[in-house]
Amino acid sequence: MGYRFDGRRAVFLLALAVGLWAAGSALLRMGTGFVPASLPAAIPASTDNWGLSFQTEGESPIGNATTEQLAQYDACFLGDTSKKVLYLTFDCGYENGYTEKILDALKKHNAPAAFFVVGNMVETAPDIICRMAEEGHIVGNHTFHHPDMSKISDQAAFQKELDDLAALYRETTGRELSNYYRPPQGKYNEENLKQAKALGYKTVFWSLAYVDWYVDNQPTAEQAYGKLLPRVHDGAIVLLHSTSKTNADILDELLTKWEGMGYTFASLDELPG
Repeated sequence: MGYRFDGRRAVFLLALAVGLWAAGSALLRMGTGFVPASLPAAIPASTDNWGLSFQTEGESPIGNATTEQLAQYDACFLGDTSKKVLYLTFDCGYENGYTEKILDALKKHNAPAAFFVVGNMVETAPDIICRMAEEGHIVGNHTFHHPDMSKISDQAAFQKELDDLAALYRETTGRELSNYYRPPQGKYNEENLKQAKALGYKTVFWSLAYVDWYVDNQPTAEQAYGKLLPRVHDGAIVLLHSTSKTNADILDELLTKWEGMGYTFASLDELPG
């Protein structure tokens, strides 16, 4: 017997399917469906550069990935937001004559910091690298050559950039490099976060920074304070560049100002989790 199309039955089945889909969607939104609504979302595939949006003065900014999304890959951009604590970090592409003045200011304030270094910095300023470690600061991995790591999909090539820097640091200082990693220029993607985590690294972004890296166009002290003071917030991971003359000149006073606002300074080793 041949098949005969039943219009009423087809309409009923279509309505039933739509109803089930709507009910399932509603349950999912309420968090009571079979698929947990709390499953963390993936990092957007289009993300390739860390960015921040400051909504309210004195409050944490919004990153282009959330704290929960980053946590899946042992990455972060904020510290303990329940305390008036700051985590100072410096990116060190090369020695520009200012790092020791920065170290002096940190020592005066008994403030721990993390210095994310590249191969050139270790090769050309080994005494300063050793001083960082000897004075209790974290030395982190900023890769050997400072490439755009978001363009490196091969795990072996990704690992070589980090391993070569770690080997040079070990050879130079006799110490092991820390397991903190910062992507050069903040360029990354979800695969990079997976790659770093697989190698045992914690990826550290930032929640407070300003344009301090143009060595021939340095901001004034007033311009620096105008960015760093109103935007400071509890649990901020601060990014500064050690190549900046402005940073070297203002750091002592900047730390004094932050202390006057009630902030203390903590090591990345004290990050939550």
